[in-house]
Amino acid sequence: MNQAINDLYNVIVNRKEAPSENSYTRYLFDQGLDKILKKCGEECSEVIIAAKGGDREGLKQEICDLLYHLLVLMVEQSISLSEIDKILEERSLKIGNLKEPYKSDPNS
Repeated sequence: MNQAINDLYNVIVNRKEAPSENSYTRYLFDQGLDKILKKCGEECSEVIIAAKGGDREGLKQEICDLLYHLLVLMVEQSISLSEIDKILEERSLKIGNLKEPYKSDPNS
């Protein structure tokens, strides 16, 4: 994984294990899974809006916000970066795995 992502992940783990006053990350953990999921959804929507609007600079910022909230979710759910890295490595080895488009049966 990228070093910046590793570093951020470790900061998030630290905020969960050692509460820090005035920490937004700690606030998310204190609010619980529903709040974290809500923020992931909001950030995903903001990524879509920025992309559709052609706002390249805004899109980069929103992607960073989404990645941060996804990392918080990972820590909340005890998913390590190495687990995700392993899955990504396995997926990168797949060649020719294009799925056939779904075709509806007009007779059903």
